[in-house]
Amino acid sequence: MSRIGKLPVHLPAGVSVTFDNGMLTVKGPKGTLTQSVVGEIDVKVEGAEAHVITTGEAEGTNARHGLYRALLHNMVVGVTEGYTVKLIVNGVGWKVAKTGKKLVLNIGFSHPIEFPEPDGITFACNGDKEITVSGIDKVVVGQTAANIRKLRLPEPYHGYGIRYDDEVIERKEGKTGGKGKK
Repeated sequence: MSRIGKLPVHLPAGVSVTFDNGMLTVKGPKGTLTQSVVGEIDVKVEGAEAHVITTGEAEGTNARHGLYRALLHNMVVGVTEGYTVKLIVNGVGWKVAKTGKKLVLNIGFSHPIEFPEPDGITFACNGDKEITVSGIDKVVVGQTAANIRKLRLPEPYHGYGIRYDDEVIERKEGKTGGKGKK
């Protein structure tokens, strides 16, 4: 049995978990999330705790046991608290702004880039150098932040680029400017 899979998932007040025909559904104050479950896995709800249990000994069941327990926990946290990722835009003259349901990025190209909000995701701009991506699905929030960061990856020489708030960019020295060989 998986050590992670054996741990129960605490269900706060207002959160309901249902498991029917291989479909796991979590409803909470912020919304509803669903996840398909493959393999010999079952979810039992007892009071304010949910338990992910295995129903067979097929190959890969132990790995899926821990996986689905972690996914269930992420879903419960998502529908109660939500997830946020902060991005920092660093560059001379670079700025971001939100217009309607689009994020407009002026990040050193000859034209501004418009990035639309995916379903279930909200953008917020704190000033003109910070982007906050938030939503209830951890995977979608993380992937959206990664897609924005991919527009201008941080570079180590000048520090320009879009980086995560807690990311540290190791700076490089660059050319030394020494005289050539004699």
